[in-house]
Amino acid sequence: MPSGTAELYVAILGAMQAGAAYVPVDADDAPARAQTIWEGAGVCAVIERGLAITHRIEAHGSDRELTVDDDAWVIFTSGSTGQPKGVAVTHWAAAAFVDAEAALWSIEPTDRVLAGLSVAFDASCEEIWLAWRNGVALVPAPRERVRSGAELGPWLSERGVTVISTVPTLAEMWDETDIAGVRLLILGGEVCPEPLARRLATSRELWNTYGPTEATVVTTATRLRSDGPVTIGWPLRGWEIAIIDDLGEPVALGEAGELVIAGVGLGRYLDAELDADRYAGLPALGWERAYRTGDIVRETIDGLQFIGRRDDQVKVGGRRIELGEVEAQLRAVHGVKAAAAAVQKTTGGNSLLVGYVIGDVDLARVRAAVGERLAEGTVPLVLTVESLPLSRSGKVDRNALPWPPQAPVGNGNRPARQYAAAEELDGTAAWLATRWAEQLGPLPLTPESDFFELGGSSLSAAKLASVLRSRYPRWR
Repeated sequence: MPSGTAELYVAILGAMQAGAAYVPVDADDAPARAQTIWEGAGVCAVIERGLAITHRIEAHGSDRELTVDDDAWVIFTSGSTGQPKGVAVTHWAAAAFVDAEAALWSIEPTDRVLAGLSVAFDASCEEIWLAWRNGVALVPAPRERVRSGAELGPWLSERGVTVISTVPTLAEMWDETDIAGVRLLILGGEVCPEPLARRLATSRELWNTYGPTEATVVTTATRLRSDGPVTIGWPLRGWEIAIIDDLGEPVALGEAGELVIAGVGLGRYLDAELDADRYAGLPALGWERAYRTGDIVRETIDGLQFIGRRDDQVKVGGRRIELGEVEAQLRAVHGVKAAAAAVQKTTGGNSLLVGYVIGDVDLARVRAAVGERLAEGTVPLVLTVESLPLSRSGKVDRNALPWPPQAPVGNGNRPARQYAAAEELDGTAAWLATRWAEQLGPLPLTPESDFFELGGSSLSAAKLASVLRSRYPRWR
């Protein structure tokens, strides 16, 4: 069912009231991905538009009363094997998360909380329960409104939204006048830029959060101030953390290492073998079960400083993406001999997911094919290369993948050709092509080019719209 409707939240509450775990799938995801998730989670029924229920398989529950150890929700994240990973969170962990955040923030009876994130994104649990736990209004925003970027600001003001949990990329596009009524703003899902923190913290309470789906949404949090550093803070009440070296031993104070999480918020993988590996115990601290995040952090006096990833997991637009999953889907397309994926930066500062393939293929067809298997918002721009750069170990050296692209880029179903924008475009069209390149990268453009076929996303389109309004303020 579409986002921004009361039905969506009635469905979630109804599933939980019935004693079942809810398994969210984004309405924009390809049918093939939805089927993969339903099968992986053993979904017995699907609640659709109008609250209609389609039964899939016989329910395998029992008539016993619900306990805190039963699952509340199952959320699927990107998987390095090419298949999404299902993470189950119990009522025990969910309730601990909700109560821990309630202790952090004072939500007033008159507050109105925005519900603008995809229900398939675990951060949606935060915005939902900020309202429900405190008995205040939840204000669902339709997906197309959230994607509009700058246009979301006036919508928030009109509805008197006072509390928002969102990703920094979206918050960057809001003018101060649009969020003047927002008194509590919670950021998470990706690294928060210091300039953004300084701007937003001057007139409201601003928090930065961090946490993987595997440890129930949020693990650490801190309040950001306009004159202070940006960190991810300290653990929520009931969560435990450690920073370890390659041998599993805690590092010295101030040294960088992998962040490991234990405590009340631990979920579990539906895949038992993966669960045993990623949630293995940590003997050095006597923890029988702990989640290895793969994130590198350092402890400072102001909180944990996020340094980066130790593997191939990235975040683009707040979505966690396994590059291995993207590469697996690219390789599965007929005609693709080899593939690699990386995140590149445009001159406009956008993070762009790019897939590199070897093979005589139609790039639009490749992108369409992987779009049937990957989650919405994670489909890469696809480029062809003659070879993939390798490191000394024989692995693909993602840092050496060509950018900006040198090879021709296909557009639609037309053959790929190399174009020079300056030769075919002039006047307003040439100016617009430059603005496109700031968001998409230095790609060849023609009058027939398609913004989204060339890798544009809803967020980059919103940024583009903001730039256009600076020159054409009456444009709608």
